[in-house]
Amino acid sequence: QVQLVESGGGSVQAGGSLRLSCAPSGYTYRRNCMAWFRQAPGKEREGVAAINTAGGNTYYADSVKGRFTISQDNANNTVYLQMNSLKPEDTAKYYCAAASIGWCFSFGSNYNYWGQGTQVTVSS
Repeated sequence: QVQLVESGGGSVQAGGSLRLSCAPSGYTYRRNCMAWFRQAPGKEREGVAAINTAGGNTYYADSVKGRFTISQDNANNTVYLQMNSLKPEDTAKYYCAAASIGWCFSFGSNYNYWGQGTQVTVSS
């Protein structure tokens, strides 16, 4: 079974930075797309950033453009989310997800492999 494990969450003050990591566990089967989602209490899950692992193209939600960067290390299949200039509204549980098929940047139902989530809390 394909498994994803997130790490790097924590509590920071507004304006600070965090770097989230998503490491695969198990067979890495056709992970064409990798993405980060987040969900705050009482809100729907939101796609934050995505990367096409084949071409390296990236996409960001408007709310995080210019502040977050998604990247991949092909040597160990780890995906990162560098988060700078964090704001209190970034507070959420962040999930790593993977898709074997489909368009990467629509954050659709093709994302069917998920991590357990890591909490990010930004205080003002």
